[in-house]
Amino acid sequence: MSSKKKKSGSTSGVMATNRKARRDFHVLDDLEAGIELRGTEVKSIRQGHVRIDEAYVQVKDGQAELLQMTIQPYDHGNISNHEPTRPRRLLMHKSEILRLESKINEKGLTLIPLKIYLKKGMIKVKIALCKGKDAVDKRETLKKKTADMEARRAMRNAR
Repeated sequence: MSSKKKKSGSTSGVMATNRKARRDFHVLDDLEAGIELRGTEVKSIRQGHVRIDEAYVQVKDGQAELLQMTIQPYDHGNISNHEPTRPRRLLMHKSEILRLESKINEKGLTLIPLKIYLKKGMIKVKIALCKGKDAVDKRETLKKKTADMEARRAMRNAR
């Protein structure tokens, strides 16, 4: 008999993604941050009851907050269950927060969460510094995507 060990801390399962982010915004830079959560929020996220479609990050008073992220109340929670859309503080270095704040104020950019995932047992969020796309940019992206799809289809049919 041989015993196999599991690699502890190697799980990086994605809990939620923001599919609209890359369609509606030009992603300029991205970074990883921790989230300050309560116990029932962690359990609910691990069950997959989280949405970040309309979420954004706001920097004020030297702290970054994740707003409009919805975490459904935990099924087996009690009266101390969490509020679904409360602001959640992001855990980042002070220098990173100040750098992001200066870029947001200077260039008119915004911070959008791209995905929430597990990393070594901790729940992390990948946020991106983004600039909004125009309707023309969205049409060009769609044209490029359909052209690539047609080219792949033609190559597959030629075989």
